[in-house]
Amino acid sequence: MTAHNHIPVVMTLSGNDPTGGAGIQADIEAVASMGCHAAPVITALTIQDTAGVSRFDPIDPMVIIEQARAILEDMPIAAFKIGMIGSMENVEAIHSILVDYPKIPVVLDPVLSGGGGGSLSDPDVIDAIISMLIPQTTVLTPNSNEARILAAKADSLDACAQELLDMGAEFVLITGAHESTPTVENRLYAEHRCLETFTWERLPHNYHGSGCTLASTIAALLAQGLDPFSAAHEAQEYTWEALKNGYRIGMGQHLPNRLFWARDENESEQQ
Repeated sequence: MTAHNHIPVVMTLSGNDPTGGAGIQADIEAVASMGCHAAPVITALTIQDTAGVSRFDPIDPMVIIEQARAILEDMPIAAFKIGMIGSMENVEAIHSILVDYPKIPVVLDPVLSGGGGGSLSDPDVIDAIISMLIPQTTVLTPNSNEARILAAKADSLDACAQELLDMGAEFVLITGAHESTPTVENRLYAEHRCLETFTWERLPHNYHGSGCTLASTIAALLAQGLDPFSAAHEAQEYTWEALKNGYRIGMGQHLPNRLFWARDENESEQQ
């Protein structure tokens, strides 16, 4: 035993984003910011910039399984975070892992499109997510557009949430940044009701990687033993600060500054 055995480990299964704004890097930075250790499993390679995705290649499903099981047999995983998946075969691969570890909480960010709007999932992948992954999910974190895609028959976001709960998710956090409201309203649902509406100041820019940041932070907080309600609340606070302190270093969207907390106070005051 060492002094570091108490550090919770979060396994993140996500695509690689070469901008560093979203995907596996977003997961690693958010998980580390919560004081946890990230165990990253790559599910897809993408070609993208801060304006959008031009191409992606899913990783072979057996390679995903081998990556994950090597770590699961070596480290005490305290939470799973799932982001971009890439193919129906990869959904099946991830499902085969989750069913063997039913006591580990799962945060699913259903990444169905890139930050610039390009599609990252076809109808077969969406159907597989609904049938195989949502029933294994502790906290599902769709944005409002993704919620409408997953619950296509629902006529309101509240109805979407109820349908997603009926699919098997324990908690559903629908984020509202894509809605035309003065403030951003995120709603947390469980037990067939809305538990809380969280209201946040709407920031002036569009951000690449906000959903990844939120979901990974929730997973890290669950790994530390927080209940899903508290984890969802604290993760939103951290994500909002990361966005508020974000920066634009490419020609497209702003990127969250997930390491805002590490900056020197004097440096921050001079900005």
